[in-house]
Amino acid sequence: MKIQPIICGFMMFFMMSFVPVKNNFLKPSASTKIEFMYQALNSNGYKTPNLESYSSALKGFYILKEKGKIQKNILTIIDFSLSSKTKRLWIINLDENKILLNTWAAHGKNSGDDFATNFSNETDSNKSSLGFFVTAEVYQGKHGMSLKLDGLEKGINDNARQRAVVLHGADYVSEKFIKNHNRLGKSQGCPAVPLALSKKIITIIKDKSCLFIYHPSLGGMETIKLIS
Repeated sequence: MKIQPIICGFMMFFMMSFVPVKNNFLKPSASTKIEFMYQALNSNGYKTPNLESYSSALKGFYILKEKGKIQKNILTIIDFSLSSKTKRLWIINLDENKILLNTWAAHGKNSGDDFATNFSNETDSNKSSLGFFVTAEVYQGKHGMSLKLDGLEKGINDNARQRAVVLHGADYVSEKFIKNHNRLGKSQGCPAVPLALSKKIITIIKDKSCLFIYHPSLGGMETIKLIS
């Protein structure tokens, strides 16, 4: 069972950095602090993300926060190591260390069938991109209310805007589609979400929050190539 958070996740991360060194014990490592936050994560009745994707997302979030790339303490995680039939998108309020929402997210049609296995930063690839993004402008497009994304990793996702990779709602991201096809529908590379939830999701994560799309093939945090 998850331990309910006593103080907000954002403060916990930093406060634990100032624990005095006593009796030859070292301060908790970043991994230890993140695991503590994970155990304290308020699931709010939702399934929690895997520790691996959560840990990678949180480490990157604090790097981006320190660099001024993001402004809100809202973290969105999409875990493309999971089946498309799984609710693999999480929105977490880091001030409260609480999951706000957990739902489905589609991958690009050339990234795979039920599981996403191939990724690209190239125009017209119709594949998903991985890594860290910052949410940008809200606009009305062919999918209704949509949210532009700027990729923050050179060579990994920095062509997102040129590729028109955006977050939008789609009717093929639904339980009904899964029942009929044994998988979600697929996009042209955008992280599409359920149509009924798209406005809510966009409203929560707009205005320079962090979105992280995870897959084990992305490698560890040492491989991040943030745009300066």
